Amino acid sequence: MTLEPGLEAAFRYTVTEADTAAVVGSGDVPVLATPRVLALAERATVAAVAGALAAGATTVGVRVELDHLVPSPVGTELEVDAVLERVAGRRLEFAVRLRDGDRAVAGGRVVRVVVDTAAFLRDSVAASE
Repeated sequence: MTLEPGLEAAFRYTVTEADTAAVVGSGDVPVLATPRVLALAERATVAAVAGALAAGATTVGVRVELDHLVPSPVGTELEVDAVLERVAGRRLEFAVRLRDGDRAVAGGRVVRVVVDTAAFLRDSVAASE
């Protein structure tokens, strides 16, 4: 498999107490936190290309544009999906979406870059020293 536009992934996710703004520290209300929305969107982008990456490669997030549109209380069942829309060398651009039935919960774009896992880890350790 190769990295080409059209690769996609989708999964269902039920909002838990641990996902709330009050618990993650991004607010004080017991609804799905925006940082968790981003984490779910990124999980979908990773899944969309998982089978298409060369051995030893991974992707890292470099840019996000995300609109969190409505609150989702604990127990809400979400459909999370990502579609790879553009490949430009190592740069991968995804459309992401979270829905609660017919209701749009969040949507946006995530850009990831393909990297060699070992080299990336080696460079990160060197940069922190």
